[in-house]
Amino acid sequence: MNRICAIDVETTGLSARRGDRVIEVGAVIIEGGRLSDTFHTLVRTGVPINPHAMAVHGITEEMLAGKPSPHDVYPELARFMKGCRLVAHNARFDMDFLKSEFTLQGLPFKHPYDCTLILSRKGLPNLANHKLMTVYTHLFGKVPDHIRLHRALADATLAAQIWLKLRALGSR
Repeated sequence: MNRICAIDVETTGLSARRGDRVIEVGAVIIEGGRLSDTFHTLVRTGVPINPHAMAVHGITEEMLAGKPSPHDVYPELARFMKGCRLVAHNARFDMDFLKSEFTLQGLPFKHPYDCTLILSRKGLPNLANHKLMTVYTHLFGKVPDHIRLHRALADATLAAQIWLKLRALGSR
């Protein structure tokens, strides 16, 4: 697989099994060691956003008004990710939600994936924690000012850069 897709989702809560849904998807294609293309959308699901989740990502019900429905988003996302290995930070969370959303739309979801959280724990065992921002700042210094953490495209971009750097460090 030459194409890698770093992906992140923001959700209405913490559990797809309990009916929480994806309300934002961000994805970044990595080809030839470089970030090459992006996919980003808010998703109008009709499911109320848990106040704790809203406090983390800042996405409000008003922001979702008029945005595409899951029926419109996931076929397009499937085309974007076709043939890709996925990368995410705390990947199990994102993969559980994506599998749930794809299943709800009757779409297959069979992507192999890497988790930058797990990779950073193995490759950088002495960090105080392995949160996305901690790993990124350890590897690159300050997070760029235009990046807003806990938003899907920004977090997917950071995960892509972390994945590339950890691969480079591992190959030495």
